[in-house]
Amino acid sequence: MKQTQIPDFDLALAASTFAALGSEPRLAVLRSLVRAGPDGLRICDLGELTTVTGSTLTHHINLPSPARLVRPEQQRLTILS
Repeated sequence: MKQTQIPDFDLALAASTFAALGSEPRLAVLRSLVRAGPDGLRICDLGELTTVTGSTLTHHINLPSPARLVRPEQQRLTILS
């Protein structure tokens, strides 16, 4: 089987993306944002939908950002396409 070299940057991005998806609450946050579509969700609405609130929600939101999965926009989060 032929192996393809993957640039280090792509490996780092892939690793951070997998880490961002590495827990049920993070997957719930991402799933809710995908379902919300391009308009995204307000943080309070995201908390209600995922039953993750307060500092725990902030923690889960901050982790996916370096993986470039979500984008904060004023009072809401949107999924990156």
